[in-house]
Amino acid sequence: MIGAGSWGTALALQFARSGHDVRLGGLFEIDQLEAMVEKRENKRYLPGARFPDNLVACPKLEDCLEGARDILVAVPSHGLRDTLTKIKPMLGPDSRVCWATKGFELSTGKLPHQVAAEVLGPDFPVAVLSGPTFAKEVGAGLPTAMTIASNDDAFARSLAKAISSDNFRAYTSDDVIGVEVGGAVKNALAIGAGMSDGLGFGANTRIALINRGLVELMRLGVALGAKKETFMGLAGMGDLVLTCTDNLSRNRRMGLALAAGNTIEEAQEEIQQVVEGVKAAKAVHEVAEELGIEMPIVNQVYRILYEGLTPREAVEALMSRELKPESEH
Repeated sequence: MIGAGSWGTALALQFARSGHDVRLGGLFEIDQLEAMVEKRENKRYLPGARFPDNLVACPKLEDCLEGARDILVAVPSHGLRDTLTKIKPMLGPDSRVCWATKGFELSTGKLPHQVAAEVLGPDFPVAVLSGPTFAKEVGAGLPTAMTIASNDDAFARSLAKAISSDNFRAYTSDDVIGVEVGGAVKNALAIGAGMSDGLGFGANTRIALINRGLVELMRLGVALGAKKETFMGLAGMGDLVLTCTDNLSRNRRMGLALAAGNTIEEAQEEIQQVVEGVKAAKAVHEVAEELGIEMPIVNQVYRILYEGLTPREAVEALMSRELKPESEH
């Protein structure tokens, strides 16, 4: 497991609890990993979730990767290319790589599987893990379900079996694009949902935002080659609803903070973890613009974050749009 934040640690714990030997490492968290060796838990990001004996923290990246067949990367989207580039020389001939990274690469507008193909090669076995999951709840062992997508069905099934247990269920998919788009767009929409609730607009507004946000997500995903039905599943609607409605969501909390009058920097300082939706809103907006895809909610979130639009002005802009049949996606 490469990436010792809350999500990487939670996934490492789940694979270990399912009976597998797991090493947890990272590119930049050396002091943090050394503390985990001693304390047997990630006190900064996942306090109270004790490491089982078959989960070992590795401050040295080489030690973490030595002899490993399956490598799972859990880093923010802006760090994926650098991480894959650094681990590539340490991979073995039978290595397989999967990631729990959500979001388009900001500088290129590429999805994670496209970044991986450029770095590792187009034929390298890869997979993506996504779905409605909070690290804190996975770390606590609460019942959870997620999706594992890969063009290699055997790899997807192998990972699903490896991570599943009495309290964790993994489903497989061959729609890598759909699963990745779901994970990328929902974070931007969750900031919008947080702002809506923070302004006191109520449940009617929240569900309208989630529902129409799902339409936007599907619109973009299908244009990129995804299967429409993927967005009705865990990595689409499931992840979107969870991230928009629960305060464990960093992106929702960012929206709440912005509605309360805080700046992005002030909200980020309070949350103390990467809020992917801030960069996701820009990346998704730019990809949609390039493709000519209409995404009015994402566009308004982008304008709030980057152009100084107020949340109330954004709502007014959305409500004053031309009326049209709901079936016109």
